[in-house]
Amino acid sequence: MVVDQQWPEGSNADPDAARERYKADMRASRGAVRNLFRVEMPVAHMGLAITIIASVLVGVAWSPRTGVIIAGAFAALFVVALAVALLAGSRGRDAVCAAYKFTFGWADWITP
Repeated sequence: MVVDQQWPEGSNADPDAARERYKADMRASRGAVRNLFRVEMPVAHMGLAITIIASVLVGVAWSPRTGVIIAGAFAALFVVALAVALLAGSRGRDAVCAAYKFTFGWADWITP
């Protein structure tokens, strides 16, 4: 069974050109994601500090259990991120840094 593909360019479409456009778009998309998660270590430290302060404040204002739940959620996220980094091939300090930046790098979104 032959499938007649419909190309935006019409019947004279070049599949190789379409494939190259797709590859270029995928490279651009992956580059944007890499830039999104590229943070510096001081920003991650700020994220950790904010998390600790928020956990303590919530623990004092509501209940210690709630503060521990918040801290535990971030600890669990760090463990999952570390496992993913190790599975992706990072080892030792590089894996820990990658997991740390992923877990606490969100502070880059709230800093000027």
